[in-house]
Amino acid sequence: MGSLSPGFQGKPRTIESRLPPGQYPTEDFPVLSAGPTPRIPTDRWSFTVTAETGETRSWTWDQMMALPQEEPTVDIHCVTRWSKFDTRWRGVSLDVFLDQVDTAADFVIAESFDGYTANLPLEDVTDGKAWLAHSFDGYPLSPDHGGPARLLIPHLYFWKSAKWAKGLILTPENEPGFWESAGYHDYGDPWREQRYWSD
Repeated sequence: MGSLSPGFQGKPRTIESRLPPGQYPTEDFPVLSAGPTPRIPTDRWSFTVTAETGETRSWTWDQMMALPQEEPTVDIHCVTRWSKFDTRWRGVSLDVFLDQVDTAADFVIAESFDGYTANLPLEDVTDGKAWLAHSFDGYPLSPDHGGPARLLIPHLYFWKSAKWAKGLILTPENEPGFWESAGYHDYGDPWREQRYWSD
């Protein structure tokens, strides 16, 4: 299932209308990481959702691959100002995982295998807006780009789409993640240029 970018009107859109302020389009897919690239074999990979009550639900790689798969084509935007149009992914909607956990939380913390975290309002990863992606452009996702699986949350700056996804922690209150604690914007909307806390 595809996802429509903001402002879609049913007609072909110009590059300018798809490019958030301050961004430039690129055909490349730059690799940016806060530390070394972890290598997680799929036979040791798992994804866990933890509710605010402590209840957990986990999936192995094979269990995740057996879930309903979607193929979103989306534009992505990095806080370092590059944007890449029509990126093609394959993965599982986060709705599938979250629907299996009872929660009254308003926020979620994405956790990575390297210790990285990113905070998000729960409403920004539900209703078909976010995926756990394992393939890019028809191929398994490479470790440099967050493989074996990463989050894909295309309507926010790409640092929110945590690489090497390990799980989601549901929380009643907002808790800044790695880059947010270092001065990046708490929300990260590219259309409002929310790059840093002062934006």
